[in-house]
Amino acid sequence: MQYSVMVEYALHSLVYLIDIPVEETIGIKDLSEFQGLSETYLSKVFGKLSRAGIVSSTPGVKGGYKLAKLPEEISFWDVIEAVEGKKPIFQCKNILKTNLMYRDNEECASCTQSNPICTINLAMLEAEEHMRRALRNKTLAWLNRELDHVLPEKVRTDSRNYFRNKDSN
Repeated sequence: MQYSVMVEYALHSLVYLIDIPVEETIGIKDLSEFQGLSETYLSKVFGKLSRAGIVSSTPGVKGGYKLAKLPEEISFWDVIEAVEGKKPIFQCKNILKTNLMYRDNEECASCTQSNPICTINLAMLEAEEHMRRALRNKTLAWLNRELDHVLPEKVRTDSRNYFRNKDSN
């Protein structure tokens, strides 16, 4: 399983929206410039986040994005679903029904029809639910606190000041 780089771009970008004043926004141009990302690609990311209600946008020259919810209310899983969609990671095709042993054997074929639950699918769905639960417990607020512990204070301060001091705000 692999998530697209859009998930990483989204999570990194959302961190910078946490500390901005309520009445302000940050533009895609500033976010992409600061992180060295493609403005076009980041716009696609924010389109998905906006449709999911994670960010809201203000149009215009001085427009941009801000969080639409509190950081405590935005989980990593919310961001992943917004960017990647809601389909399950494992796609069970129930290939047991096409197995040579079941295809031509009426007794075995009826067993696969009356009990269509695939044990492999159940195990994969269980594992996926554990991952979803873990990612639902990680929020932007949690990430912000963690970054305060793992990054030098100067990096955090300089990052915040970069967006506060931009002319486009």
